[in-house]
Amino acid sequence: MILAQRDIIVVTKIHDLRSFIAVLEEAGQMVRIHHSVSLDHELANVAAGCQRQGRGAVQFESVEGSAWPVFAGAVGSSTLAALALECDVADIIGVMGHALDPASAIATESISKAEWQRNVITGNEIDVSLLPIPTHGLHDGGPFITGGITVTKDPVSGRGNLSYNRMQVFGPHTFGFNVNEWRHVMQFYRVLEEQGKPLEVAIAIGVDPAISIAAGARYDDDELLIAGAIRGEGVPVCKGVTVDIDIPAHCEIVIEGMLPPQSRREEGPLAEFHGYYGEMWNSPVFEVTAVCHRDYPIFQTIIPGHDEHIYIGNVLPREPLLLRFVRHVSQNVTGLHIPPYGNGFAALVQVAKSNPGEARNIAMAAFTAHVNIKKVIVVDPDVNIYDPADVLWALTNRVDWSQDYFVVPGSQGHEMDPTASERGVHTKIGIDATYKPERRDYGERIRYPDVDLSGYL
Repeated sequence: MILAQRDIIVVTKIHDLRSFIAVLEEAGQMVRIHHSVSLDHELANVAAGCQRQGRGAVQFESVEGSAWPVFAGAVGSSTLAALALECDVADIIGVMGHALDPASAIATESISKAEWQRNVITGNEIDVSLLPIPTHGLHDGGPFITGGITVTKDPVSGRGNLSYNRMQVFGPHTFGFNVNEWRHVMQFYRVLEEQGKPLEVAIAIGVDPAISIAAGARYDDDELLIAGAIRGEGVPVCKGVTVDIDIPAHCEIVIEGMLPPQSRREEGPLAEFHGYYGEMWNSPVFEVTAVCHRDYPIFQTIIPGHDEHIYIGNVLPREPLLLRFVRHVSQNVTGLHIPPYGNGFAALVQVAKSNPGEARNIAMAAFTAHVNIKKVIVVDPDVNIYDPADVLWALTNRVDWSQDYFVVPGSQGHEMDPTASERGVHTKIGIDATYKPERRDYGERIRYPDVDLSGYL
């Protein structure tokens, strides 16, 4: 199927994890590791290494203690995000902006049967040790499900909801379920908790990356509508076996269960997006009522505190928002990126400026677009905002530190920012790293064009 998304033409190929893996392999962005690996740190270390070296996503075919393969790193770079969204890197923000627009929402499609219902484990047979759940970071509190998509339903309106909630293994049928106070899931839970009722939950593992990306967005409707907008057609859903929830039909694994009222237990720590280990939290307890899976399923994980974690939660859903704000103050903006190495706290903006003060206005607009943004670097269009070395070149060669930056002290940021107070108060900084020929004109920057080397090597 071919569909037009504004000025972006894409060919729809992806509908589940397996079709995405085929796309990754075709693009040379997929590594299959047959060497046996341990779930205790080794798997995460190797997956992170593959990501750092630009090798793409990875599937571990031989995992100690499990017959199931483990897939990691689905959306861990701009290259992988573009493949997942079926567009060019330069078009990522446009595709995401289209998908996040409520006017683009495409409703789900209900079907009666799903492949993950072929194998169903309930009652006394439930034992989550069947699942190859890694212990990722060196100081993690134990094995955590990090790549599972939490699927719930608003008990008042009945609308669906997707989110991410870390889940620490407590026992054969019990997990810790971390959830922030402001999340929709906690709002649903509290409504039912006041009535003495549990909240039904399903965890979808091994999904179309459109669903993974949608789950990272803050949205006032069902995030599956975002996934539908990305793919240009409704996401097929199927009722759970033990829960009354519409669950994506093309999952590898589904864990069904509930959060009993007034049930809390300390869980953690886990590697977090800011690059440190998080705290222990007194969190709800997840009681498993069913484990369902396809034949020969693939388990999917996200390496916590690493690039994919940041891309899904901080980059893809927020770049369209920032771009809208900065373009409101300057139509000369040519590009924007929230780099994963900035933990979602920094933004890079390209502008073909027409006024010496333009860069400062752009930086202030980015600060007000999202509370997390504390550092904005504004560069010219000749600087590649996806290349940290090129950004550093601009900082080194186009910034006079006596006059090309400004600070905004006492600003609200994110409470988990290591430089902020416990209330998230800190200083934001804007940097004008654009070329200023009025001070000293160096002329054109040295450039060597890319050459197709196949005829030379």
